[in-house]
Amino acid sequence: MKVGTDAVLLGAWASAADATKILDIGCGCGIIALMLAQRSEEAFVYAIDIDKPSVCQAAENIRNSPWPDRLKAEAASLQDFTVNTALRFDLIVSNPPFFNRSLPAPDCRRNQARHTGSLTHDELIRSASSLLLNSGRIALVLPLSEAEYCIKTAQDHDLHLHRKTLVFPKPHSAAKRVLLEFTRQKPLNLYCSELTIETELRHDYSPDFIDLLKDFYLKF
Repeated sequence: MKVGTDAVLLGAWASAADATKILDIGCGCGIIALMLAQRSEEAFVYAIDIDKPSVCQAAENIRNSPWPDRLKAEAASLQDFTVNTALRFDLIVSNPPFFNRSLPAPDCRRNQARHTGSLTHDELIRSASSLLLNSGRIALVLPLSEAEYCIKTAQDHDLHLHRKTLVFPKPHSAAKRVLLEFTRQKPLNLYCSELTIETELRHDYSPDFIDLLKDFYLKF
């Protein structure tokens, strides 16, 4: 699977401050886990995915990174990982399968990565909640159409929305993605913001996007 904009946005946006144990659910090639290892000098990052070829790619990327001693990739479903681990995490991130009500893709691996058949949002939030420390955070990137459902599901598991960023492809387009951060502690304030990826020109990135990703994109 190619590295997507959703993944790099989440890897740069998620609050990694003071985290010592981080879990990346559905890690793919490991890009989010690697970004979080780069951003935190202390954290150990666990990366899991149900797709074994993706985990093999993530493991290779980890071995070739500057932080191989602080990253671990494992082929496991979230359901199995939750049952078999005693670990609890300061930060849990996921760029999850996000199509709930659309036709599956013909490619089975692409279908698994993009559709919620193997991991529903209910299962994701329930399992993540059980793996989260009381002071921890859960950060997700989702299509805007799925946001309200996930916010309601999180509330059902005593998770409260703390930060929300709407992501616009271009200045005059509708928002397509949303970045959400949940905490166990009910926040005094909800922090809302917006991010536009490009100007009106293709591959001409906005100042805010460049500022967020400048530590990860060589061309910035």
